Amino acid sequence: MDICFVSNVTYPFITGGAEKRIYEIGTRLAADGHKVTIYGRHFWDGPKVMVYEGMTLHAVAPSKDLYTDDRRSIPEAIDFSVRLLPTLRRNIDQHDLVVASVFPYFPVLASKLTSLGTDTPLVTTWHEVWVDYWDEYLGHLAPFGKLTEYATAHTPQYPIAVSGVTADRLAEIGPSRDEITVVPNGIDVDQIQQAPRPQIGYDILFAGRLIEHKNVDLLLDAFDAIADTHDVTLGIIGDGPENDRLQQHAATLTHADQVDFLGFLDDYEDVLGHMRAADIFCSPSTREGFGLTYAEAMAADCCVIAAEHPESAADEVIVDAGFLVSPTVDDIATVLDRTLTGERPSADPVIRANQFDWDTVAVHAEQYYQRAIDDNW
Repeated sequence: MDICFVSNVTYPFITGGAEKRIYEIGTRLAADGHKVTIYGRHFWDGPKVMVYEGMTLHAVAPSKDLYTDDRRSIPEAIDFSVRLLPTLRRNIDQHDLVVASVFPYFPVLASKLTSLGTDTPLVTTWHEVWVDYWDEYLGHLAPFGKLTEYATAHTPQYPIAVSGVTADRLAEIGPSRDEITVVPNGIDVDQIQQAPRPQIGYDILFAGRLIEHKNVDLLLDAFDAIADTHDVTLGIIGDGPENDRLQQHAATLTHADQVDFLGFLDDYEDVLGHMRAADIFCSPSTREGFGLTYAEAMAADCCVIAAEHPESAADEVIVDAGFLVSPTVDDIATVLDRTLTGERPSADPVIRANQFDWDTVAVHAEQYYQRAIDDNW
């Protein structure tokens, strides 16, 4: 196959879940003899078109700030999509299929425009479906976000969702559920299990972007409640718009001296090492299109605690290899107390995590890409 991925950002030059998925699948497909091209912004050093780890990187636009006031920039996404059009249109016949990530949405629409009148199918990868969350994210501009998401969902495509929750939400606004295939995000189990442990580890760990729906404040209060009876520490890895507020809140805790904010760790293996050193990984997030950190923590043999919520795929990832709780201080504290006194989930978290290894995910993706080529309308 000759596969092209469309993504305004490219891993490892920009780090994030969507671009890492492309990198992990793309490098494995390239190693298996497929031709892989990534069309993106020029975030790497070197020429606009170059070979990197078996894949061709093709810059269609210069590097640009991705965020405005902690939100993804709409003008950036539109600018990238407009610049993508002529280059992809010139090269579209070379590729057997186009794979575009959602979100942002405009590159998906641009990719479809370039493929019109050709035999090249469009595969989309849906990491989340926002629907009503647009009201919180964009405020008075929410109708614009909802319309764009709706239009993208109704664009002819071969849709992949990273979880059943995301697939169900997509089916509410676009293609029927039986048209959507679930191919989860993945992890490198060997890399996780070989990551060096830090000199100073934490009994309980959180890792993720510090934003409201991650509910780190609930974790802080729950930790403070159980720290009366347990000699434990809490490490918070990550950065985001809630950082200052959360640190101020943590300073008011009775056991504030047992909580550390480590910020954003540039080296991914440092995050993995902290997971290996921790006994418990707790993330009471109520919005997870997949929940990659849960899989990583299970591979590191952590006892995982996550929030049970209809907008989170945590239950799909964890199943019975961790604990699901309602996102309240009392319930989180109760399960933290139980795990600290030795209770463990009924299933082995490491065995569960192996199902998400990138080698397995890449095989599933390859099979679906081939189906899209064979079935193209």
